[in-house]
Amino acid sequence: MKLKKIGIALLSCAILIGVIDFFSFSSREENNNVFPPQFEETVSYRIKLFEYDHDINFCGEKVPLHSQDIYERFDYEILKNAYWHSEMLLYFKRARKYFPIIEPILKANKIPEDFKYLAIIESGLSNVTSPAGAKGFWQIMEATAIENGLEVSSQVDERYHLEKATQAACDYLNESYRRFNSWTLVAASYNMGMNGLERRLKQQEVSSYYDLLLNSETARYVFRILAVKDIFETPKKYGFNIFESGLYEPVKIRQVKVDSSIDDLAQFAKNEGINYKILKIVNPWLKNKELKVSGEKEYYIDIPEENFFTFSTDSVQQDSIASSAKKEVLEQDSIHE
Repeated sequence: MKLKKIGIALLSCAILIGVIDFFSFSSREENNNVFPPQFEETVSYRIKLFEYDHDINFCGEKVPLHSQDIYERFDYEILKNAYWHSEMLLYFKRARKYFPIIEPILKANKIPEDFKYLAIIESGLSNVTSPAGAKGFWQIMEATAIENGLEVSSQVDERYHLEKATQAACDYLNESYRRFNSWTLVAASYNMGMNGLERRLKQQEVSSYYDLLLNSETARYVFRILAVKDIFETPKKYGFNIFESGLYEPVKIRQVKVDSSIDDLAQFAKNEGINYKILKIVNPWLKNKELKVSGEKEYYIDIPEENFFTFSTDSVQQDSIASSAKKEVLEQDSIHE
């Protein structure tokens, strides 16, 4: 009898739980509209495969995705980059800051705009140094830098000067294009060198990058550029919700012409209304705390006009204001006496 009562009690509890769950589920379904329309996009995380447009190109040169080998290599780089979220988001953020500097220089040198993505895969748009000694956004070796007119000395390294380094990269790319007459091969040559690429083309008796058997780095190189380009051009397809306010702002600068030596760049920075840290951030090509200028040599140093703050200077100004106010009060008290 007791077992029967226990069974009835358990059954009643199960029915009650089922009813409660049913109504709470219905309530959740009805209340889905409390979330904004983009809720599913911005909150849920989906891992999926991608389909590609077979009209994908590099600098107007079609990528033969109909080839199984080419498709798989492109797909590999898409998946590696599309799901490396933190790094790709940093690319988007930095591009807003630096592409406005790079793009006009490419255009002035008649270099296709797609080459701005080469700077991303070379350095992530950062002033990094490779194990081999290549430096800057465009990862230029010292010998190549000097050959292309950049100063690399004990006090200056213009591989870190974005405008000048971009111009040097353009000079190299144009020379390579005169040699290979293919922007895809030009991109590959930037990674392995013109002479090395030409040897491989002759040895293997082919004329296309997509037909070459290369070392793993160069074999991936163009596909990495293509992957970054496609993600940048169709970010929502790959799950990236990019909005302007979340990107880094370009730095508005004024230039100061320097044609005589500066013994103390920290004092120079202070005289220009910034500090040494900010001076070096905006002018990473300056290596030391002084700048020696000889002969008719001249440099242009960038000074940010806004969005940078020198906190110690603000404190000095506030102390000065407070001191002046205190002095004024004392003077008034003296008058009253």
